[in-house]
Formats: sequence, structure tokens, C-alpha cells
Amino acid sequence: MGTAYSASNIQVLKGLEAVRKRPGMYIGSTGPNGLHHLVYETVDNSIDEAMAGFCDTVVIALEKDDIVRVEDNGRGIPVDIHPTEKISALELVLTRLHAGGKFDKGSYKVSGGLHGVGVSCVNALSDWLEATIYRDGHIHKQKYEKGIPKTKVEIVGETEKHGTTIRWKADKTIFTETTTYNFDVLKDRLRELAFLNSGVTIIFRDERLETPKEEVLRYEGGINEFVKNIDEGKNVIPAEPIYINETRDDVITEISMHYNTSFSENIRTYVNDINTRDGGTHLDGFKNALTFVLNKCLENNEKLKKQFEKDTSDKSKKGDDKGEKLMGEDVRSGLTCVISMKVPEPEFVGQTKDKLGNTEVGTIVNQIVKEKLTLYFEQNPQVTEIILKKAMDEAKARIAARKAKDNMRKKTMSDGFGLPEKLADCSLKNPELCEVYIVEGDSAGGSAKKGRDPKTQAILPLWGKMLNVEKVRPEKVMNNDKLEPVIATLGAGFGKDFNIEKLRYHKIIIMADADVDGSHIRTLLLTFFFRYMPQLIENGHIYLAMPPLFKVQAKGKGKTPIYCYSDAERDKALESLGEERDSADVQRYKGLGEMDGKQLWETTMDPSQRKMRVVTIPDAIEADRIFTICMGEEVEPRRNFIESNSSYANLDI
Repeated sequence: MGTAYSASNIQVLKGLEAVRKRPGMYIGSTGPNGLHHLVYETVDNSIDEAMAGFCDTVVIALEKDDIVRVEDNGRGIPVDIHPTEKISALELVLTRLHAGGKFDKGSYKVSGGLHGVGVSCVNALSDWLEATIYRDGHIHKQKYEKGIPKTKVEIVGETEKHGTTIRWKADKTIFTETTTYNFDVLKDRLRELAFLNSGVTIIFRDERLETPKEEVLRYEGGINEFVKNIDEGKNVIPAEPIYINETRDDVITEISMHYNTSFSENIRTYVNDINTRDGGTHLDGFKNALTFVLNKCLENNEKLKKQFEKDTSDKSKKGDDKGEKLMGEDVRSGLTCVISMKVPEPEFVGQTKDKLGNTEVGTIVNQIVKEKLTLYFEQNPQVTEIILKKAMDEAKARIAARKAKDNMRKKTMSDGFGLPEKLADCSLKNPELCEVYIVEGDSAGGSAKKGRDPKTQAILPLWGKMLNVEKVRPEKVMNNDKLEPVIATLGAGFGKDFNIEKLRYHKIIIMADADVDGSHIRTLLLTFFFRYMPQLIENGHIYLAMPPLFKVQAKGKGKTPIYCYSDAERDKALESLGEERDSADVQRYKGLGEMDGKQLWETTMDPSQRKMRVVTIPDAIEADRIFTICMGEEVEPRRNFIESNSSYANLDI
């Protein structure tokens, strides 16, 4: 590849006004995501220089006053005059939408930037931007406002260095929600880039702080280190990830994978450093190859093959039953994998580039994975046996779950509607008007039944210890006497068979005490919904009831009690009583069971007065993350979590 990279390599497709008119089309949104996208676009250019072999250090600094600076030690954007456009190549790259070296095959083999809309978009959406280029012994500078050049490209000094520095301040009139960058959000993406480009040093600085904070992200181990990092603290097999790196037809396939003891799969896929969240042909090619290879391995292992046939054959079917095959979900149970593709001309499906569409890439990945994995499994029979046994256990569990589901269906059909006997249902049948309260314990359930509106409000009491779904297989969840009533009451199935159309209530309200046990139960239920019925949370059907903590009652007949939901509200209520405050009675509710039906209705269940909070996906992800740490098998992450959060603890002794 030639290193001559000058203005004639820059190609142009015009027009920047459109970006300011419809920013969402170019950077996704004008909220926090779009704001952070400006940084990614600029960093992508530097990473492209690194992928082309000309740059090994990128510095990203968050300065005071919402200014960002991105520096690299690449070749520096060309500053000579473009042959047809008659302006400097730097101005071209910064002011024309589709201008960049990415379209010129000789300059970059692959690139991650969004079709060259990159840094010109950042320029268009900035209050001001300044570019400093270190190239050919000179320092060149140019300044812009809202995408319009305010100065020519000027030489401001001499230098031995080479590279590009871009500084900008986002335009508040475009990013109306916020122009403040989130350190952690940016750090996650920059870490990802450092893992995907081994050998590149990414220095991330927060210069907004009194004492600046600096993170140096550099991973010699590349995606192998990425996979280890994802499963930090878990037991994994093999100890060193299985690594594949192969180039065919200019497409580079890089894969790193291992298994852990959990039942969930975690596959992350990237094309030219872009996270393809919705997968695509590269992921399909990998999945098909993995299932094919492990079925072949099972076929060739007499002992395990016999065992598997015995475990999975269905006695009720005569003669023709050939046993089962391993399915994709069986062989991917507990798999953690990173797939990083470098594709010269990627075709993405959809506006946000979350899915790869090139069919030839699927074929390449499929062939490479079949060859390399077959070889690896032949050479490492002990590892193969452990992985096969895990997949076989998974297949057995899948078949058991299928049978359990069939039994559940039969049972439901034989005993009427199959609703739990403890459920006090409502009389209306239109799900949009109906709500169900999931209440902890029988005493609170009793009060709730007395206080409710029986037309639209159903009550389901739960009792005893809830199941921690973190540690069990799906069929255990389905037959669990605490969760089975919840699944049956909602009526929409669960897991892969969940069908939101069949949901019997559009509001599902978790009503638990405001203490440690109550929050434990809330977290357990949220984790269950997040893992097995995520659509309920996505569609805003799950709510948390907010019972009052105090009742303030002035002395004397006929005085209306004031219900308070926090210490501050209690103090305010007492103040409002004036001279009567000293004789007023303050009751602290320890639990829902302490309220009678009338009080529970007035404070927590009456739609015109109650307070509720809708549960969102970020809430559920956070509950799930804390759950994995606090309820999972590993002690170390739990200790770290407790130590770093102990100052926030709220002990109710």
C-alpha cells in the first residue's frame, strides 16, 4: 500500500447545510447519544489511520466548558490544494459531507468511520472547531464556526511531529438536552476500540476535574484480552481462549471464544470496529459452523453419542425415534465470544448500521470456523469433551423444559382456566383496563383484597422465599411454586414462548414493603421479568407501587390523616399543623400488612391518588447487573461491590 496520501486521494460528495437541518439523520439523535457520537466519529478517523499502520497513539481529552480534543500521531490530514475543488484538502474534509480518504481504495483498505460523513458532521454541529495539522515540517491551523471556515489554512510554526488534532465545542442550539460528556459512556466505547485494535494506545483524559483523571487503554492481547475481561472472575474453559485469525478475499476474520459455567450466551460482533448489535451474515456464518462442528464431534465420540441417545430418546415414540441433535442454543450455552471482521466494502442493513448484509462474508466466516474449530477440537480432546457434555446437559434441559411445558398446558386445560387459587381476579376482562397487584405475604394480600376495586384490580399474594433465577435452569423456573402462579396469572407464557398479545393485565404492579426484604423481593421479580419476559418492561407494563412511610394524624375527631412518602414530606406535614404539631400522632409503617383495606386503597391503590413508578430497561439492566454480582457464584466481584457501595447503604435496624 502506497504511503503517498495527498489532496488528490480525497473524493467529494457535497452539501453540509443538510446536517444542521436534520442532524438526527447523520448522527442518530440530538440527545446524549448523538453528542457522544461526535467523539466517536472523530476518534474513528484516528483509528483508521492506526488500522492503515500510520498511527499508534490517540489522545481524547474532555476539557472544561464542554470542549473536546482528539489528537493522533498519524500522517496528518493533507493540506495541499485539491486538483478539481481548488481548496485545501483539509477544508474539503471538514466542510463537504462525503469527502475523505475512505472512498479512495489506495489510501485505506478498511475503515470504520460512517461512510466519510465523519468529521464534517462534527464541524457542522459545533459552535466552533479548530484543526491543527502537523505535517511536512509545518504546523497548519484552521478555524471554523458552525461548519463555515473563519480562517484560511495558515502555517503557524515549524515541527518535527506528524499528526492531527481536532478541538471543538458542540452547538447548544442543536444539542438542546445537554452538551456535557459522560466519562464512563465514552470510556466503554474507547475500551472496546482499544481491545479491537491491539497495539494502539488510547489515552483518555478528564481535564474538567481539579486533578485530571487519565486512563491509558492499551491491550496487546486484543480480542483475547477482551473475552477474558468480559468473563473476569468466572470459571472458564479452555483457560486460554480459542483464537482464530484468517484473511480471505481481503476479508479479515478474527474470533476469540471460550465457555463459562453460566447458561447464557454473550456474543459481540464488530465490523471495521463498528458494533453490529443486530448481528448479520458474519454472526449467522459463525453460529451455523459452531453447531455443525460440535454435532460432528459428538457423532465421532462413541461413548458420548450413546449416552446422549439414551438421555434424549423418547420412550413414548416407537421405532423411528433417532434421538436428538444438538441445537444452536445448546452449543452456545455459556459461550462468550468476540467476532471482529475487517471488510473492505461492508453493506449494512438499516440506517444505524447495526446489521451486516454481505452474503459473501457469511460464507467466509462459516468456512474458516469449520476448518479451524475442527482442527482445534481434534487437537484438544479433553476440552472438546467438557464442551460437549455442557451442550448435552443443555439439550437434556431443553427437552425437559419442553415436556414440562406440555404438562403445564395439559394441566391448565384440565383444571379450568389454570389460574392460581390464591389469585383474587377482577371482574372486567379487557386487559387495557385491568391491573394486577403482586403482593408479598398473605396479610398484605388480605388488606389489598379488602381495599381494591374488584372490577379492575386483581391481587396475587406471594409468600415464602422467592427463587433466585440467576442460578437455575429455565425448566426449574417454570415449575417453581413461587413463579408458576405469576406465569399462570399473566397468561402470556414465558421465555421463548412469551406472547404479549395474551397478556391479561396491562398494569403489573409490584407492591412490597419499604424495607430490605421488600427490596429483595422487588429485585428478584424484576430480574425474573428481565430474563424471561423483557417485553413487559420494554412496553412499560411493570410498575412499582410506592406505599407511604408515615401517617401524620392531628389529635381530635374528623381530622384527615396526611400520608407521607419520605422523611422530608413527614417534616413538612408536621410543620403544616402549626400549633397542633406537638400533639400529633406520627405512625411509621413497617409493612403493608399494618394498613387496613381502606388505608391501603387511599394511599397505594386508588388510581386518582396513588404514586407509582414505571420500570424501564435501564432499571432492569442495573437490577440484573447488581444481581449477577450479589447473587452469582463468584465472591470477588461481590466483595468489591459491597466495599465500593457501603457508604450508600441504608440500614433499617
